[in-house]
Amino acid sequence: MTTEPVAALIDVAVPSVDRAWTAEAVRRIRADQMRSADTHLVKLSMPAGWEVDLYVKDESTHPTGSLKHRLARSLFLHALSSGWIGPDTTVVEASSGSTAVSEAYFAHMIGVKFVAVMVRSTSPAKIDLIEREGGQCHLVDDPTTLYDVARDLADRCGGFYLDQFTFAERATDWRGNNNIAESIFEQMSAEPHPIPSWVVVGAGTGGTSATIGRYARYRGVDTRLCVVDPERSVFLSSYGNLPAPAELGSRIEGIGRPRVEPSFLPSVVDRMFGVPDAASAAAMGFLADRLDRRLGPSTGTSFYGALRLACEMRDQRHPGSVVLLGCDPADRYRDTFGNEGWLIDHDLDPRHHRQVIEQAWETGRWPD
Repeated sequence: MTTEPVAALIDVAVPSVDRAWTAEAVRRIRADQMRSADTHLVKLSMPAGWEVDLYVKDESTHPTGSLKHRLARSLFLHALSSGWIGPDTTVVEASSGSTAVSEAYFAHMIGVKFVAVMVRSTSPAKIDLIEREGGQCHLVDDPTTLYDVARDLADRCGGFYLDQFTFAERATDWRGNNNIAESIFEQMSAEPHPIPSWVVVGAGTGGTSATIGRYARYRGVDTRLCVVDPERSVFLSSYGNLPAPAELGSRIEGIGRPRVEPSFLPSVVDRMFGVPDAASAAAMGFLADRLDRRLGPSTGTSFYGALRLACEMRDQRHPGSVVLLGCDPADRYRDTFGNEGWLIDHDLDPRHHRQVIEQAWETGRWPD
C-alpha cells in the first residue's frame, strides 16, 4: 500500500485582505509622510555662562499636533503590512488622548472606523479633536481597565485592537528611516556640542525611549537616555525595584502608566527619576512665560528633568548639550494644566516648583 506525502494532500488558502486596497491605504499614508516636513529642533536661550545648551525637539508641529503622529503612522503601516486591517475593519485603541487623535486622523485617511478607549478624565480638547477626525470615544473610569475594554470591544465588533503599548517598539524602525532619533542627531550635527550628553523623554508606551536608546547604541555615540516619570506611574518603581505607587493613573496625559508596558525597554535607559506633577505644571508655565514655548505638561516633565541634568553638568564643569522632547501644544490643556484654578483645586499648586526652576535657571545650580 502506498501513501502520498502529507504535504501533497494539504492545500490551504488563508483569507486575506484585498491587496489592492492595502496598497492604496499604504500609499495614502506614505504620501502624507512625504508632504510633511520634519519638526523643528529649537535651541533655548540660556543665561550667560552656562556652557550647557538645551534644545527642544518640538513635535507639536506635526499635522495632528503631537509626537504621537510618528507612532500612529508607524502603527498603521505595521498593521496594514501585516494584513490586520481591511476596508471594513473597525480599529480600536487604548489611549490617553494624543495617540488616539493621530490614529483617528490616519483611520479617516484610509476610510476605516476608529474607536478610542480612554479614561473619563481625558481633556475635553483631545476628545473634540478625535471626534473631529471622525473617531468615536469610549470613556472608562478605571485606567487599569483600558486594555481589557479595548480588546473586548475589538473582539465584539470583529475589529482590530491596534495596541500601541505592545507594538510601539517594533512598529518603528529604530535603525533610521526618519525616526525621531535619527532626526535629532541629524539636526544636532552643526551645533557646538553635536552629540547630546543626554536625551530626556517621558515614557507612555515606551516606544520613543526604546527607539532613542537603541539608536544611540547603534550609532555608537556616547549619548545617554534619561526617562522622567510622573506621579502614579509604575515605570520608575519597576526600574528601581521600588514599591509601586499606592494610587495609579497618571495625571500627565501621554506619559506614565499603571503597568509596565511591553514596549518599555529598561535595558536602554541610563537613568530615571520621578517628577512631581506640580513640578511638571510649573515647568510648563515657565516654558510659556519665560521662553514663549507653549507646550503641554509632559513637555514640562521633560524640561524639569533636562534642567536638573544641565545643572549637574555645569556643576561638574562638563560642557555639552541636552535634548528634550516637546510633545504637544499647551492649548489641549487650557481647562486643566493650563488653568491655575484647576491646579489649585487638584492639589497641584506649582508655585514652589516654579521658584526651584527660576533659581536653577538663573544660577545654574539645582537647589539642595
